[in-house]
Amino acid sequence: MFKKILIANRGEIAVRVMRACREMGIASVAVYSDVDRASLHVRKADEAYHIGPAAATESYLNIPKILEVARVSGADAIHPGYGFLSENPKFAQACTEAGVKFIGPSAASMEMMGSKTRARQHMEKAGVPFVPGTSRGLQSVAEGDEAAARIGYPIMLKAAAGGGGKGMRLVANPQELKSALEAARSEAERSFGDSEVYIEKFIVNPRHIEMQVLADEYGNTVWLGERECSIQRRHQKVMEEAPSPLVDPEMRRKMGEIAVRVAKAANYANAGTIEFLCDQEKNFYFLEMNTRLQVEHPVTELITGLDLVHLQIRIAAGERLPFTQDDIQIRGHAMECRIYAEDPDNNYFPSPGKIKLLLTPAGPGIRRDSGMYEGWTVPIDYDPLLAKLIGYGTDRKQTMGRLMRALNEYFVGGIKTNISLFRRILDDPDFQAGRLDTGFLDRLLAREQNYGAIDSDKNVAAIAAGVFAILDPESISLDGSSNKTGLQGNRQSVSSTWKRAGRVEGVQ
Repeated sequence: MFKKILIANRGEIAVRVMRACREMGIASVAVYSDVDRASLHVRKADEAYHIGPAAATESYLNIPKILEVARVSGADAIHPGYGFLSENPKFAQACTEAGVKFIGPSAASMEMMGSKTRARQHMEKAGVPFVPGTSRGLQSVAEGDEAAARIGYPIMLKAAAGGGGKGMRLVANPQELKSALEAARSEAERSFGDSEVYIEKFIVNPRHIEMQVLADEYGNTVWLGERECSIQRRHQKVMEEAPSPLVDPEMRRKMGEIAVRVAKAANYANAGTIEFLCDQEKNFYFLEMNTRLQVEHPVTELITGLDLVHLQIRIAAGERLPFTQDDIQIRGHAMECRIYAEDPDNNYFPSPGKIKLLLTPAGPGIRRDSGMYEGWTVPIDYDPLLAKLIGYGTDRKQTMGRLMRALNEYFVGGIKTNISLFRRILDDPDFQAGRLDTGFLDRLLAREQNYGAIDSDKNVAAIAAGVFAILDPESISLDGSSNKTGLQGNRQSVSSTWKRAGRVEGVQ
């Protein structure tokens, strides 16, 4: 087993991996940029090393600097988390050459599945069902015209090296193809340094469902159940749940078997995720493989009782999977909300700044993976993900109730967050009934723009704002005006608001 692991990441995922290291008796090493000197992952680590300026290219994406820290600190393994270098085959290979174990798949497996067009070519040979489209990048508009005519409009242009909705364009007719292809190529080049774009048939009202797989270095591979990831904004996941309301046991078994076939075709080891698109008739198609730990891995951990980070580390250390497919059982239901520092009233624009007050949820069935703390300043330089709030229950209804209760307890003062969005999602009748597709959230937000967003928890917001006012006399008062009355004036205002928010008359 490893003695010391360097976590080549930041924020909540770095904290998550460090906790696993501590449970396993392994020392942890953090790396940080200029703006992350006071970050939670730096405070939680056994050792921490500065690696450069805020720009990710000069810090968290700087392979030589990270490997130098591994050498200086004596780390014998590196966990990449997700994002940054987690799916970079050059980094995985550089770790191997430096004599440091990369906790993830081999560079060869990553290379095979990292390009969506190469992955399609390999899966075609393996007999895996995938969305109709091209398995190579388009060389010209004329080639795109021919392929689109064969497949049938509408189509989706996708970046071969892409993810997170970058380099994607929906094309409804031939007249839109030329300009959409140019825009997709340009965005793909800016985002990934690779302008290759291919075509997929656009599936109307699809569901995005993924299957977690786990494989050791001896060829043993299992599937751990699916996750529903259809709640997306601009092709980026916002909320996930497991199991999917759509998937029955037979469909789950078939998806799992195909996911294992994909992993074996890639000679895959460690944790990975096979993503599928499902149509309204429950037909499912291979989309891509994510060769890393997923942001939403906690929901799988809760319904299986397994710790995926522990298992990642054990697999990388050369251990065999301690169970077979028949040993895995799915129990209960879990949902995850991605808490972002972004302003719902300003088109979800990033909202950096100092966290002046933090009220965190607790209670039965609630898990919180977080990279923030009260007094910390959220930087503008990175992804705005602050934390993940996960609810678990015996069934979907109980999970939704627990998650709503936890969201009502959650308050982050000083910056804007998207917490209120999840209350609105959970309140939606279509969501409650499990009628989901990848356009669900866009339709919900469009309705709110037309009719005005209604947050059903004004009382909770008022109470939280009252607490904030007591703790910060310089803050604004509850009516939105500038507060110059001092602490005693705040207390009087809060008391009356507290009563109005629901205190029963005559009860003190």
